[in-house]
Amino acid sequence: MSDLNEIGDRDNWICWLCDKPVDPDASVNSDLGPSADSFALAKAKKGASGGERLAHRMCNTMKGKNAPVVAWAPELLVAEPAPIVETVERLTRKGGRELVARCSSEADAMQASDWLLDRLSRFAPDVSFSTQINPGGGQYMLMLKAD
Repeated sequence: MSDLNEIGDRDNWICWLCDKPVDPDASVNSDLGPSADSFALAKAKKGASGGERLAHRMCNTMKGKNAPVVAWAPELLVAEPAPIVETVERLTRKGGRELVARCSSEADAMQASDWLLDRLSRFAPDVSFSTQINPGGGQYMLMLKAD
């Protein structure tokens, strides 16, 4: 996929790095203009290898200077959130599942699960993920699995 409009439509015109809207009508030369970020993921069991995702031009440029960090949303009530970039790379390479956060209530865990799956749809659009919420010890563990 190389057409910027197709990538933008697929990613709902949201930058995968900063999770903020990208103006489809902005100049591609503008810092906040749209750009296609090429990426490669380790070969997963299902053969995912990478593709392109939408980013602001400035976010895409800064990614070359600093390792990208996909932050958890500040409104989520999660304890010990796992680093998203490293977790996704491990899961696409090795498979399995990983504990990505702990929550004090099931409702918080469901909200974090919904947010994470939506965020990963932009971060790794060619990989399918699922979550599992496990109660135990008075808390709820959010698990992530690459399908």
